[in-house]
Amino acid sequence: MMRVIEAEHVGKSFPARRGARDLRGKGGLRDWLLGRKTETFEALRDISFSVEQGESLGIIGRNGSGKSTLLSILAGVTLPTTGTVTVRGRVASLLELGAGFHPILTGRENVYLNAGLLGMRHAQTDAVFDEIVKFSGIGPFIDQPVETYSSGMYVRIGFSVAVHSNPDIFLVDEVLSVGDEEFQRRCRRKIGELREQGKTIVFVSHDLGIVNALCGRVVLLSDGRMLDRGTTQKTVNYYLRQVGAEKGTHTFSRGDLEVI
Repeated sequence: MMRVIEAEHVGKSFPARRGARDLRGKGGLRDWLLGRKTETFEALRDISFSVEQGESLGIIGRNGSGKSTLLSILAGVTLPTTGTVTVRGRVASLLELGAGFHPILTGRENVYLNAGLLGMRHAQTDAVFDEIVKFSGIGPFIDQPVETYSSGMYVRIGFSVAVHSNPDIFLVDEVLSVGDEEFQRRCRRKIGELREQGKTIVFVSHDLGIVNALCGRVVLLSDGRMLDRGTTQKTVNYYLRQVGAEKGTHTFSRGDLEVI
């Protein structure tokens, strides 16, 4: 099976925020005035893994563990500071609420805009436009400016465009948690269909039930490092043991949850 994603020793650093107390003394003030970055925050450190064609990979971890940063690197939104990432195939990503949408344009206009950003030609979007609108459930609001949309409507139209763009690789962040329960079920079914079609899926979520149902393997991040990786049951149970002191201990078996 071909590897469609390869991450090798990936690291990502950001300039650390500096408050007034950090600027005390001539050296600190001089560095600040000259724009020197004397401190950095390491969001990711030495992350290595691969994803094969048709595989569904979950990325889990506490808030601030580096999940969204890693997904942004895989999507090409940001570059790694160290290491390399190789992605083979056309990528559709749903990383941030409203990303790729222009607020003063209508939903219809934004469908074509967003589809174009995902590599679709106008004629290709024409062919699936009705399916996009139907799946989203936006209905008559499709011709209203998206600045009037709720957060749930943003997710509906964004997810619908992404899954109808026929990607080879689908990257999904936690944004699906914004939609209502009925739409979330529809999204899970659609992701299941993509998986059955042999598409590659990388899925970030705090919902371990969804991860258990949709993903065959899981990467666990903690403070920017890879704490564990392996089968979903093994890695999720390892994660639950790590947080067991706070939330109580629970273990999953592979048959616990099905895609609804």
